Amino acid sequence: MPDQSTSQPVRPLPPRPAHLPAYPPAYPPRPRPGDRIAIVSPGFAGPGAFPLPYELGLRRLREEFGLEPVEYPTTRKLGATPAERAADLHAAFADPTVTAVMASIGGDDQLTVVPHLDAELLRAHPKPYFGYSDNTNLLDFLHRQGIVSYHGAALMTQLGRPVAVHPLTAASLRAALFDGGTYELTAATDTSTANGRWEDPETFTREPATEPATGWHWHRPDRVVEGPSWGGNLEILHWMAAADRLRPAEAYAGGVLLIETSEELPSGTEVFRILRNLGERGLLRQFPAVLVGRAMAWSFEHPHDAAARAHYRAEQRAAVLRALAAYAPEATAVFDVDFGHTEPQLVIPYGGLVRVDGPARRITVTY
Repeated sequence: MPDQSTSQPVRPLPPRPAHLPAYPPAYPPRPRPGDRIAIVSPGFAGPGAFPLPYELGLRRLREEFGLEPVEYPTTRKLGATPAERAADLHAAFADPTVTAVMASIGGDDQLTVVPHLDAELLRAHPKPYFGYSDNTNLLDFLHRQGIVSYHGAALMTQLGRPVAVHPLTAASLRAALFDGGTYELTAATDTSTANGRWEDPETFTREPATEPATGWHWHRPDRVVEGPSWGGNLEILHWMAAADRLRPAEAYAGGVLLIETSEELPSGTEVFRILRNLGERGLLRQFPAVLVGRAMAWSFEHPHDAAARAHYRAEQRAAVLRALAAYAPEATAVFDVDFGHTEPQLVIPYGGLVRVDGPARRITVTY
């Protein structure tokens, strides 16, 4: 996709309506090496089904990041009720000896946990929370409580990666966990194309297959946007909208929208329809900038070759551009950013500040 010319003047952003709350929400205190970090499974208890990447992730937390993981009753418990999973979240946030919380993995059932959450308890004990995919539900819930969390770095998928944590992922996670401050995202030069099966020990003896990454694709890069991020996995956002979990559209005005898709590989048509629905809700026009994660483009059910992966990503990009043309024609968009269901994965603050500098082709986040 050709870049738009940068010779145009930088367009000013509209002022944020005075009646809306000020941004950004509060960043919780960061952990330090040696601290305890809670490992929870508010969606799917992946550790109970796939112990190999889970145990590997635990070991790396200890040995490479210097954190002591703490498990809870439902971390490995398959079939735990939504109330039980919510109780573990409450215990993790309320424990004064725990300084951060990380999801083991995503899932497809976290929507049912949210009604059981105690907003007052979470507000009283804010902690950095890391997760993505189905964890979009919890990231959004924390955002509504004024707590910045982190889109990315689930234990089994990133820390349990075969052979080693990807260097870009490790650097981003370390900065989010310990360093804080501004952090410039770096575009990956390669991206994973396929995964081995977690049941097979051989999977963890070799690096995942990769192909050259195409870099970021910029659309209307004629402005600089800085605002709080919101969004997440597109399919989960659609479920949240259906469950009436979203705030009035105007509450998101001036932010940076994050959207990415899962290993279920929604078609371009489905991606457009989801975005059209959010556009009809008045949501898309609230965001002057949109970051679109690099689409996974491969699954065990759809083992696409290189040509099919490129076609899938191009089809998805066209779908997003079609929706933006209809509902947010002035928005700046960056495609194939390395977050969400992709490898390597960069951690993005959720509700924290993101700066999208179109003329300079730079993306900076604040951890």
